[in-house]
Order: sequence, then C-alpha cells, then structure tokens
Amino acid sequence: MKTIDRTIPAPPETVWELWTTADGISRWWAPDGFSTDVDRIDLRPDGELVYTMTAEDPAQVAFLEQNGLPLSTQARKVFTELRRPDRIAYRSVIDFVPDHEPYEQLTVVDLEPAGDGTRVVMQVEELHDEVWTERLLAGRANELDNLARLVS
Repeated sequence: MKTIDRTIPAPPETVWELWTTADGISRWWAPDGFSTDVDRIDLRPDGELVYTMTAEDPAQVAFLEQNGLPLSTQARKVFTELRRPDRIAYRSVIDFVPDHEPYEQLTVVDLEPAGDGTRVVMQVEELHDEVWTERLLAGRANELDNLARLVS
C-alpha cells in the first residue's frame, strides 16, 4: 500500500459529506480538466458508486481525441467499509488499462480531526506496475488538492 497524507481545512463531518454524497463528489472528485457526474451511489458495504468522468479542458479533449479515446468514461467503485465520519474504503474496478485484464484495487481513507481541519490518510493498493501506480497516486493527490481548494 502507498500512502497519501493531506490536511484539509474543514471538519471531518464536512469532508465525509463531500466524499459520500452525489453533490459533494461531483464538486471535487475529477482531476483537473475533467468533470464528474454521479450516476448512482449506494452508501453501504457492498454498495456501488458509479460515476461518469468527462474531459472538459481543451488540452485534455485534444489528447483523448488524438489517441482515439472517449471523452467520457464510466467508473465503478464498491464500498467495503463505511464508518462515519472517520473511514471510507472502496474497491475500484480497473478496467481501462489497454491489453490488461480488469481487476480491482483497494483504497482506504481515514479522516482524523486535526485542529480546525481534517487529516486525510489515504492508503492506496498498488496497480499492476509502477507506471500505472504513479499515475493513480498523481490523480488521487490532484483530487485531494481539489477538495482542499473547494473548502478553502
């Protein structure tokens, strides 16, 4: 497991709401240049989060079009643990890697009070190789930066 550690300037209950509601997720979840629309959220162990991520930034759109990739992709996560307001764990379906069979990847997020904010400790199970793991970590770090900006 790899770890990303950030302090978000909002209380744990606020961070929990932004991480576990369709409205909250759509406001920060996507990496820069993309938007996220939640298609379905079933907030319970074995419940699913299904969302569509769409490229909006002209550079992202151009890159996807040049490489014959769709501008929108649907993603699915299955919650494995939910303990309000301090733990969210889910398995992501990794089905977008060319020439690689789909598999699942675990992420565990712990939310701890830290003064006036929340310390977010995200443990991320590695992907099938170092390059894809680094891409995943960069994306998750960008999302956490977006969350911090949203509540600032």
